[in-house]
Amino acid sequence: MALSHTDLHDLKYAKSILENPGLVIRIMNALGKPLDRGFMYLPEKWSGQVQKITEKALRAALNAAVMTLDDRPMKKSSEITHKVAAAVSGGAGGLFGLPALSIELPISTTIMLRSIADIARSEGEDIQVIDTKLACIEVFAFGGSSTGDDASEIGYYAIRAALTSVISDAAAYIARNGISKKGAPILVRLIALIASRFGIVVSEKLAASAIPIIGAAGGAMINTIFIDHFQDMARGHFIVRRLERIYGKEEIENTYNHI
Repeated sequence: MALSHTDLHDLKYAKSILENPGLVIRIMNALGKPLDRGFMYLPEKWSGQVQKITEKALRAALNAAVMTLDDRPMKKSSEITHKVAAAVSGGAGGLFGLPALSIELPISTTIMLRSIADIARSEGEDIQVIDTKLACIEVFAFGGSSTGDDASEIGYYAIRAALTSVISDAAAYIARNGISKKGAPILVRLIALIASRFGIVVSEKLAASAIPIIGAAGGAMINTIFIDHFQDMARGHFIVRRLERIYGKEEIENTYNHI
């Protein structure tokens, strides 16, 4: 079945935001400064710390997704409300730098999750379904294109393909056992896979925050860019999923790849 003109337009829009630009480009455009300056001010072994904090944040988001996301009536997604909340969180974190990341990132990640769920609902998803809740978590693996990290130069469908099996297994596990066992191997694997990509974007956010004279105001601005980025990723992701429900995954993937 051929896509309607409107649906083809939506798919083109989804691809335009899913494939670029990445967070690093947006931050550089806003700050007018290269992010490599920020990396110079980060402490040694910061990368390992960021990975641990990122996994902690994603575990909190997974718990929130499974335990608290409800099935409110579909409405226009409230991106601005969540941007304000993320800006407040980023402003507080900007005052204290890396030490505050372990507190600020789980909060801002959960705020982003609520926004992602709102966007999913607005695109016709049933937020009570485990598959949809995990699709919300999956959004954190979509970083967009980057100027300086070859590892992040992976297309949208390639990332989804890499996550498909583990998300399917995680959905089956949660349906049987719930979310109570944090050490369940399949949930640990899911968090690790998403964290390996989400951590790249978190590192870029942290480097920008580390640039001298950024402070609270800069932290708020960076967090606003941060959540705006993942709101775009969510919008693109759930547009694609909506169209897949209508036309089938294979048809939409083929059309997406030929745009």
